[in-house]
Amino acid sequence: MALKDWLSHNWFALVQTGMLAAGLFLTAIAVMLLARARRVANLIQLTQQHRDLWERMYSQPDLARILDPSADLAKMRVTTEEEVFVIFIILHLSSTYYAMRAGFFQKPQGLSKDIERFFSLPIPRAVWGKVKSLQDAPFVGFVEQCYPSPDIATER
Repeated sequence: MALKDWLSHNWFALVQTGMLAAGLFLTAIAVMLLARARRVANLIQLTQQHRDLWERMYSQPDLARILDPSADLAKMRVTTEEEVFVIFIILHLSSTYYAMRAGFFQKPQGLSKDIERFFSLPIPRAVWGKVKSLQDAPFVGFVEQCYPSPDIATER
């Protein structure tokens, strides 16, 4: 009888509290779904930028030497166009690194291997050696962890 009496006096407060709790629960779900959607949108945007960069290489045949593992830099130095393209790749990689670090999306599974393969090529390695001092230390550490530059390897 006491419960029935209490409910008759406090039913509105009980309904109000229930609605508030349901509203908070639905808000939490909406925020979680929005965060997921934002991560997917970030990944799509990053993929678009990646594709745009590499399309440039295929539309400009003079950049093909960047991916040549036997490019002889003693015979032909890195051209300005090649250097600029590799710098764009490095800037893209830097943005990707900081977006991953901020939790905007997860690290792609093969990223370390991709970095290792790219910086093992003569032209990217030469450009990296030239511009890495202009990069933030955490980013340089990340790249060097994937592929230690020759000057880092000799220091060990």
